[in-house]
Amino acid sequence: MGVRVANYGASTGGNSWLRRSERHDEEPLRARLVCFPHAGGAAGLFHGWARLLPSGIELLSIQYPGRQNRLSEPCAESVDDMADAVAAALSSLPALPATLFGHSMGALVAFEVARRMEQRQTAVLKRLIVSASPGPGIGRQDLPPQDDAALIEYARRLGGPFADIYDVVELRPLIMPSLRGDFQCLRRYSPVGYPSMLRIPLTIVGGDSDPVCGLDALRSWTQASEAETELHVFPGGHFYLDSYETELVQLVADAVDTSCADQHSWPPEPPRRPGTTRRESWHRET
Repeated sequence: MGVRVANYGASTGGNSWLRRSERHDEEPLRARLVCFPHAGGAAGLFHGWARLLPSGIELLSIQYPGRQNRLSEPCAESVDDMADAVAAALSSLPALPATLFGHSMGALVAFEVARRMEQRQTAVLKRLIVSASPGPGIGRQDLPPQDDAALIEYARRLGGPFADIYDVVELRPLIMPSLRGDFQCLRRYSPVGYPSMLRIPLTIVGGDSDPVCGLDALRSWTQASEAETELHVFPGGHFYLDSYETELVQLVADAVDTSCADQHSWPPEPPRRPGTTRRESWHRET
């Protein structure tokens, strides 16, 4: 495997939405992996992935406005606004077979980006991987009231590597605007034209004890693509990926490699009916 060290100091091509991990191998790029973080999250969620991915895969992480190096910018007002901006940014890059990975809210943003990429045929989109999120057609009754105390309690319940940062009262003026803004986007989200289906394969991933996204909610994603879908379940809750980072990145890398091996031209041919297959895999606790 090639070794990379994540570099969050520079945006990709001058675009503030895309953060490219620094590469330390000389193998020509063969694929692009684009990762979308959760509500309140940032591109740094994926910093550990850089050292785990095989050589030849370009890793881009999405940096939403209103946080970290984009702290002075207003938060996005909708999932559609985020998707429009990211799709435009990706369309300006050199063409590479692309896989999108989105965690929690990021799954919905990645789904909307995938829809735009398919509609515009501006890039060779190979696969969508969604994590810890109900499908686009599922109403979100689990979302907390839009006040700081409820949002912080919700974030604590989900856990994650940075959940305790909300306990630092002095930091709340810096971090709460992005959490409020992202949850407002989730509340407003209503996918236009759904259930219009993607034509690319779909991989669904989640934790077996996620308090806000159970197995039925994960399986609802099978309605989002007319191509092959597969479900992978890890031990753990909403941030299962913190404990199983190595295993998850291996799964993602295998999906990227499988997708790159498919040499069909754009657009992909729709499957014959019955055109969907579903495979479920349960990853055991280690």
